[in-house]
Parts: sequence; structure tokens; C-alpha cells
Amino acid sequence: MKEQFVHIAVRRVPYTADKPYTYRVPPTLRGAAQPGMRVTVPFGGGNRRREGFILGFAGESSHGSKAVKDIASLLDAGPVLEEEQLRLALWMRGRFYCTSYQALHAMLPSGMWYDWEAGAGVKRRMNDKTALRAELAVSAEEALSFEMGRPSPAQREVLELLCDAGSASAQDIYYLTGTSRRTLNALEAKGLITLFEAPVYHPPRVAAPAEPVTLNQEQQAAFEHCADALDTRQPACGLLYGVTGSGKTNVYIRLVEKVLSEDGGAIVLVPEIALTPQLLSLFSAHFGEKAALLHSALSMGERLSEWKRIREGLANVVLGTRSAVFAPVRNLRLIVLDEEQEGTYKSAESPRYHAREVAKYRCVQHNATLLLGSATPSVESYKAALDGQIFLCRITERYNQTALPDVKIVNIRDERKYGNPTTISQLLHGEIAQNLQNGEQTILLLNRRGHHTMMICPECGQNPGCARCSVPLAYHSANGRLMCHYCGYSSKYGGKCAECGEPLIALGAGTQRVMEELAELFPGVEALRMDADTTGTRGAHEKLLNRFRKQKIPILIGTQMVAKGLDFPDVTLVGVLCADAALHIDDFRAGERAFSLITQVVGRAGRGGKPGRAVIQTYAPGHPVILAAAAQDYTRFYEDEAAMRQIQGYPPFALMTRLTLFSQNQDDTRRAGLRVLDWIEKSRCDGVHRVLGPAPDHVVRLNTRYRYHILILHDGNAAVRRMTQGILTAFPSDKRNKGVGIFADSQP
Repeated sequence: MKEQFVHIAVRRVPYTADKPYTYRVPPTLRGAAQPGMRVTVPFGGGNRRREGFILGFAGESSHGSKAVKDIASLLDAGPVLEEEQLRLALWMRGRFYCTSYQALHAMLPSGMWYDWEAGAGVKRRMNDKTALRAELAVSAEEALSFEMGRPSPAQREVLELLCDAGSASAQDIYYLTGTSRRTLNALEAKGLITLFEAPVYHPPRVAAPAEPVTLNQEQQAAFEHCADALDTRQPACGLLYGVTGSGKTNVYIRLVEKVLSEDGGAIVLVPEIALTPQLLSLFSAHFGEKAALLHSALSMGERLSEWKRIREGLANVVLGTRSAVFAPVRNLRLIVLDEEQEGTYKSAESPRYHAREVAKYRCVQHNATLLLGSATPSVESYKAALDGQIFLCRITERYNQTALPDVKIVNIRDERKYGNPTTISQLLHGEIAQNLQNGEQTILLLNRRGHHTMMICPECGQNPGCARCSVPLAYHSANGRLMCHYCGYSSKYGGKCAECGEPLIALGAGTQRVMEELAELFPGVEALRMDADTTGTRGAHEKLLNRFRKQKIPILIGTQMVAKGLDFPDVTLVGVLCADAALHIDDFRAGERAFSLITQVVGRAGRGGKPGRAVIQTYAPGHPVILAAAAQDYTRFYEDEAAMRQIQGYPPFALMTRLTLFSQNQDDTRRAGLRVLDWIEKSRCDGVHRVLGPAPDHVVRLNTRYRYHILILHDGNAAVRRMTQGILTAFPSDKRNKGVGIFADSQP
């Protein structure tokens, strides 16, 4: 028999050694091994067992069959990834500078993975949950014939149930007929039924059916424009730009309904886990069991169950965060990125993909439509729409015809001048009091968690810093500790300077401090806090938001997770406690993020028909971004921002690749960066516009490693990618770089 060889992407292979490795399929596995299956293989000189994916079949090995190692085992009964996903992984490897295995690994739910035990083979981390089921092994007519095995009355009752249902779980049979496993075993022995173990899927949460969506004139025009793109059955991409409260979600629902009516599937992505409970309830009401949910707050079992429902075609509408872009939806016709400008769609770990780019690729492969939705589009997407590269739909008015919130700006300096020590200005205090009197709700935004952002010694100027990062520690009153918000390091707060022993004083307020101030300013008024400290447990987002909605809690204070997507009809007031926090970050997108955050949170007010108000507190009341956000004027912001970026040569007027170098020695890291810079300059690569750095990261020391970066601004041609790949491959071979690591990030 002719020997069979396969190409395999192997786990834990560094980028410099990443390639398809050739293995022989042993005779015992021939016919069973297929592309898209997971395997274990012996790897390296020690033949340590490693996991891998079969990428495809290979021809005769150039090394001869004796030199090629055999696959050790198959980990799946059949392919878990399809050909399209295998192609996607190879594309991701070139685009996002990751290994093929890393790309493939990102596509599967974590519940599918295995642990290794030395000398004991493979041990599953999570077994598929199964349950015993029964189905007829003969026709219904034969089953009910007394000549077929002469069933007892109890057995006949089971057969009648199965004639009606086709198949049923053993538990349901026991409950409905009062029989036991002995009855089922007897029927199986007579050849009348078949018993088998079947996967158990977590039941989807189905809300009461919703009323059909009614679109206004602008929404209908947007829907028809997007529907026309779907009808072409060709790849398409568009931007749905609608003001806050304009009802973009209603357009999404109508588009998904259209796709389902044509036997297609859809993926709807949201940037924050906090947004999924409301949207899931809405989608469940419209699409029932056809809707599935994928995000990291689900348990491993729930994610695996939902993924299997999607793969089996039991659910063809997927709602989720970034990684849901990989969902194995059948006949994919539509992908929606809601709040497409959000940075959470970009993965910070390898593979460093952007969900928008992956969605574009998948839409090309499936002849599907990608719809980007936002009230504050990214500068890149809006420019692409203005240039005609993607189609543009606008919704300029709120769905219920209410006006945008009336916005007032408060200069925080004046508050300090007149002796107000709190984070709540006198104007905002009065507005909150009015809301309490009217029985209406308030949302307050402060994008800093903890009690105080730092502690400092007034005598010697020292402040407690993180032992692993170059940042001050924030004080958390809930546990009486100083904590690092980057690496998680914490230490007990002693109240005195470690250098001179003087009492420390606090600077900067976080959400915990605001909660205390609210209790002092409004005694007896309940408030909820929503930040990373209060939403760390499973289901915490949903519980908090349900309490706020159902119990009409007067005030919700939180970080950026309260700024987007939340729709509460009784919220008539929004307060932005420090609008400057997002403006002064060492990032060319700082202005865009600040504008988006302020605009989005202001847009939470006045969505239920009652007039909305907002108070923006800032140290820079005349800043162009603050003024544009207060006016909800995206056009003004875009024109100013685009003009500045064009002068600087930043995206969208160029593409950007960031090379990050890291080690535990700052001088080694900086010198390695200078060598990489010299490499780039000597390469004289066509398409490179400008190179910046090496420069220390915003947080130069992170979790004991010093980090420097080099920014390459370029036109995105293949030569630049080859140059970058060459640097990543050659870097470790230079002995001077020992102990220094490097990685690349496309469009950081």
C-alpha cells in the first residue's frame, strides 16, 4: 500500500522555525487522518509529544519515508476545522506575524484542549458531556406490531413514545413512562431500539417572542442599502454611521432576519462583554434557539456547547465578542461589527489579529457582507467610506425623534478654586439631585478604578510603585491594599512612606472613592459600581445591569464599560467626571478614543423619550476634542483629526507595523532596538515612509520586562511584510540579542 504523508502545524514552535512539518500516517490511521484534525506527534531530538493540526496531505517526503516520523495519535474523530479555516490560518500567519498553530488554536473554544501527562499519553481537560438517548431501530409500523419481539406493556409504552418523538433522552423516557434502564436494555436486546450516547448542549436562553421590528425612514433606507449588497452574493463592506440612539440594532435585526429567510448565517460582534446580556435577550426574543452566544465570561463547558451548536447548524446567528469572528457558521452571509471603532476588537496577544480584518477575509471567502456600525466610526473606516472604498449609510436622527442630550462643560479648576474637594462638581451635584427628585436615573463615568490612583509622600516625593512595572500603585479601599492595574501585583497599605516614614497623601480619585463621595453627598441613595473589580465573577455584568434596570437603582458609576451600548429608558443624566483621562496618553489615537468614549457615554442619556442632559467635567474646556464631543459633532472631530494625521503621516494615510523588543535588562533592550533600526535603514525597503524609535513604551517596565518599540509607517506592500518577517526570523540568530525577545504587531 502506498505510504501517506501529511503536513502538520505543531504546537510551541517559535516563529523562526514555523513551517508545515511532514509526518507519515501509520497504516493503522490511514483513512481516518483528515485535514483539520488534531493529532499528537513526536517532535525534536527527544521526540517529546506535541499537539498539532493536520493542514493537508503531502506528496512523497524528500527525506525518504524512513526519515519521516509517524503521527502518534488522532485527537478527534473527524475534522474540527474546515478547509476555509485552514486557509484563514495561513493568511493570518502572513498578516499578523504569528505561527500557523497559534492562528488555528484561536479558532477553537478552550474546552476542546488537552493536557499532557508524562508517560501516560493524553488526558482530556474536559470530556464532552453526553447523555443516553434511544431511537427506533425499526419502522414505526414494525415497532408497534406484536409480532416484533412481543414487547411487554411497559416496553410498548416506550415504543409508542419513540414512534411519536423519533428519539428521546433516557431521562425523558423514564420520567414520561415510569420505566427504567432495564426496559430499554430489553428493547435493545430485541433489536427494536438503539441506545447511544449523544452530546448534551447547554439549553439556549430563549426570551418571550418579540414584536416585529418597525424601521423609520432613515433606518429603512440603510436596511435596503445593506440588503442590496447582500443580494449581489459578492463580497461587500459598508459603514452604518448613526448617531447614538438612532436604532442601528434594529437594522442589524432586520438584516439577520433577511439572511435567515434565505438559509444563511450571521455573526454579530460587540466590543464588550457588558453589552452581551441586553443584546442576547433581544436576539433571543427575535431568533429563539437559532441564536448562540460566544464570549470569555461563559464557562468552558458553555462555550464548547455553543460552539458545537453552531458547527452542527443548530444555531446560525452568533452574538459575541472578538473571538466569535471565527465561529463556524454555516452558509455565512453577514458579519456585523457593532461599535467598530473600539480597540477591544484588536487582540493584544499572539495571534495579534483585528476582528475587522479577519471578518473582511471571511466575507471575501464566503461572498458575504461586512457591516461596520458606529456613532463614532474609526478615522480609517470613515475615510474609506468617504473615498468610496466601502459603502456608507447614515442615520442622522434618534429612533424615537428625541433630541440629543443637552451638554454642559464644567472647568474642574474652578471647582478647586472655590473649595470643592470632591469629584462631583456643584453643577453635576444639582443635576443629580434633580434626577433623584424626578425618580430618574444617572450614569457617571470615571475611567479609573480603585480608590486613589496613587499615593505620594509630601516630604520626600516618593510614591509606592509596582515591584514589577514602572507605574505607581493605586490604593483600593475595599481590601486596604496598593495594587498594580497592569500586572496585578499588590502590597498591604501601611499609610507611611517607606523612605522617610512620613504619612502618605492620596492623589487622583477612582470609582471606589466616587462611591464614598456619593454616599456623603446623597445619604441613603443607593448606587452601583461597575468596573473590573466588581465584574470579575461569572455573570456579574448581567446581574449589575439587571439590578440597575429592574430595581431602578438611582446611580450607576463605572469605567468605560458603562459608556457603550447600554439602553435604559429612565437614564436622563450622564456625568463625565474627568474627560481628560483618555486625552493625554502617548498614542496617536488618544484623541479618537477620548472623543468616542465621551460621545458614547453622553449618548446614554435621554433614550426613552424624556429629555437627556450631560455634564462633562474637564481641566481643558476649550480642547477641540472636548468641544466636538459635547456638540456630538463627529464631522468636526473627523476633519480636525484627519488633517493632523495626514501631516504626521499616520493611519489612515499610511499603514503601521510596530516591532516590540523586551528583556529584563533595559540597556540590552535599547541596544537591540538600535540594531533593528540599523537593519531597517540598510534594507532600503520600497514602501517604507518613515521609521520612529526605538523608544520606550508608555509603561517601559511591564511585569519585570523592559519594552521598547519601533514604528514603521509604510504603504502595506508585500516587500514590507517580507522585510518584517526577515527581521523576526534573523533576530534570534544574532548572539548580541541573547536574552532579548521581539514580536511584530500589524496595525497596532
